[in-house]
Amino acid sequence: MWQSPAMTYDLAVWEGVRPSDDAAAGRLFSELYCRYIDIDTGVDHPPTERMAAYVAALLQRWPDMDEDEDDSSPWCSGRLIDEASGPLIYFALRWSMAEEASAYAAQLAASMGLVCFDVSGDRLRP
Repeated sequence: MWQSPAMTYDLAVWEGVRPSDDAAAGRLFSELYCRYIDIDTGVDHPPTERMAAYVAALLQRWPDMDEDEDDSSPWCSGRLIDEASGPLIYFALRWSMAEEASAYAAQLAASMGLVCFDVSGDRLRP
């Protein structure tokens, strides 16, 4: 299934009802990952409006990695929006900025009515 690059902190955020516990969240993440990220069907799933709004809000705090002139971005990919597919975004943070950036990403997700799952720790956030 998913594999995390070394020295990153991985988060998933999705639309839907918050699962009852970490185990249920892990199962739901696996299903969403298989449906929207790890697919070989050639079907493109553009980010939903809510996912696009979430990414835009994250980028108000830190720039996309490919636009980061002062090395302040926590993202591990060039364009963060490219990590979103349908109602799900799965993205990696640089380990050195993981604590601050993951806390902000989780708080922002909660404020927007989204579910945040710490893939690295296999637990719901916050």
